[in-house]
Amino acid sequence: MTSPRPTRPRLLLASLAAGALLLATGCDDPSAASTDHATAATTLSGRPAGADDPALASFYGQQITWSACPADPNAGDADPTGMQCGKLHVPLDYTKPAADALDLALIRLPAAQSGQRVGSLVVNPGGPGASGVDMVRSGAKRFGGALHDRLDVVGFDPRGTGASSPVLCLDDKQRDDLSQQDRPLDPAKRKAAVEATDRAISAACQAKSGRILPFVGTRNTARDLDVLRQALGDPKLNYLGISYGTYLGALYAEEFPGKTGRLVLDGAVDPAADQLDFAIGSVIGMESSFRRFAEDCVRTHAAECPLGTDPAAAPQKLADYLEGLHDHPLDTPDGRRLNSDLGWTGTSAFLYGSEKTAWPRLREALTAAITQHRGDLLLAAADSYNGRDEQGHYDPMDAANRAIKCADGGAATPSPEKLKQQVARLDAEAPLVAKGTTPEELLTSTCANWPFKSPEKPHTVRAEGSAPILVVGTTGDPATPYAAAESLAKGFANATLLTREGEGHGAFGKGNACIDAALTAYLVSGTVPAAGTRCAG
Repeated sequence: MTSPRPTRPRLLLASLAAGALLLATGCDDPSAASTDHATAATTLSGRPAGADDPALASFYGQQITWSACPADPNAGDADPTGMQCGKLHVPLDYTKPAADALDLALIRLPAAQSGQRVGSLVVNPGGPGASGVDMVRSGAKRFGGALHDRLDVVGFDPRGTGASSPVLCLDDKQRDDLSQQDRPLDPAKRKAAVEATDRAISAACQAKSGRILPFVGTRNTARDLDVLRQALGDPKLNYLGISYGTYLGALYAEEFPGKTGRLVLDGAVDPAADQLDFAIGSVIGMESSFRRFAEDCVRTHAAECPLGTDPAAAPQKLADYLEGLHDHPLDTPDGRRLNSDLGWTGTSAFLYGSEKTAWPRLREALTAAITQHRGDLLLAAADSYNGRDEQGHYDPMDAANRAIKCADGGAATPSPEKLKQQVARLDAEAPLVAKGTTPEELLTSTCANWPFKSPEKPHTVRAEGSAPILVVGTTGDPATPYAAAESLAKGFANATLLTREGEGHGAFGKGNACIDAALTAYLVSGTVPAAGTRCAG
């Protein structure tokens, strides 16, 4: 599994990870979008009856046909031997299940010790928009030991993502061209570009994927999870959700508390925070990680650090260098240039990893860029973040990310006063990574130009009647601050918080023996770690 794709610190506020792309197309104004879709979105309310609903009987009664997975040319050195692939049939609209349906892509790594199998473990890598199929296919080694011995590890591509009717907006050429353009420095030009881009991308998504857009919200995916649980033959859902996957797991627990088994929610999103608040918190978290990395680079690794000799000055020096790429981009072997936005993107991508594994690679990439004028290493990191492969093809995650977040983001449009207050907060708490952020960029993060409104509202999830839930938070998480894990765990009626003291996004797969032992004991045997357990490193 790869880490959930980071949110660009510089441009996150323009569209919450869709990117502030300078797009000029002939797309129609999204205000002319079909009202049928808007009406459909507002009908997704009330608790589903799940397996007890006669209208859903055919979906809950289905049997998955598993077969050997086809070769995946994009899987790199992944070995799919022993993995099985299949499909799950789910309603497009749970309020009208007979009207239309989707097939969700599945993958399964069967338990190595079938005689000791205790059930399935369904996983979600986050995003939103990341592929659970890819998480299992390319990250099987992370599910080693007792997890692989005792559990079938099952990945799925949620509706609107991966191979499950993916949301499509921009083509590869558009995305390549746009990535080569830095955002304008002039405030008036930036304002015009941000607003035009947001309208154009929304219209492009509507034109290419209007059928599915109203139905890709997380609550529908939670309902899909319950159909999957039944089709797997599991009376209770065992689940590992990372980053956004914690929000999916929380909504599942809210919808189906009696069907919860062992739920691990790692790198928590706080469902009580609206998307603008979450975005602001993420940017401030990235600022903190950025500063810690730069100071550590000089203080601890002076011989291999290109940021000078003063730890206190290192964060500003790195920020100035990345800003300078706007006027002095670096050439790369494939003909593209590393500009400022791509430099920030590549840097932030490394910061999502741990200080033990990712920070040394970031030092190497920065040394290549600053001292050797080579932009290839930072560009490769930015490409990984952006979902671009070596052939120039982009995965559909960014489009799905925008669509799902807008389907989930039902908060009221913030007032001009609130936008100004949030900009002032960024100026005070994230002056390096959020430099120059405007109220207009914040406004587009609220899906103001999306073609329909979601009924979802920020709220505390209690999940009364659920089994014990394990929430995991990392103190130096740059994307989902530790406070979000504390809030999520406190909100649940029955949850325990497990803490990893360290850097990077999420705790699973970071090589922390204490965390790994606690997660394995919980997922395999149901042993909940003692309240207050903290794991260093």
